[in-house]
Amino acid sequence: MEIATPPVQFTPGARTELLRLMNDPGFDTSKHLRIGVKGGGCSGLSYVLGFDDKQSEDEEYEVDGLRFIMNKSHGLYLMGMQVDWLDGLSARGFSFTNPNASKTCGCGTSFSV
Repeated sequence: MEIATPPVQFTPGARTELLRLMNDPGFDTSKHLRIGVKGGGCSGLSYVLGFDDKQSEDEEYEVDGLRFIMNKSHGLYLMGMQVDWLDGLSARGFSFTNPNASKTCGCGTSFSV
């Protein structure tokens, strides 16, 4: 299977955290890391980052040894996006920097294009 050019990049912190989750003894290895969007949120679209089954409309990508799947149609919204992991006192979790977002909300997980 050919792996397409990835539309999303991960910071070293995000990559480390995702690999930590995937290497946990309780991790279901039948699941794939999924990145995408879904309708909703205060700005119209929300980011999806989780583990899921691969679907027929998904493409598979690899960045620095980290494999993920994404619905083919989501590339339009996510091309050039960077996923980061924040581990500070005031913010902890994944953050998204999306050059395609024309408007974002204060929570950082919702956007519009």
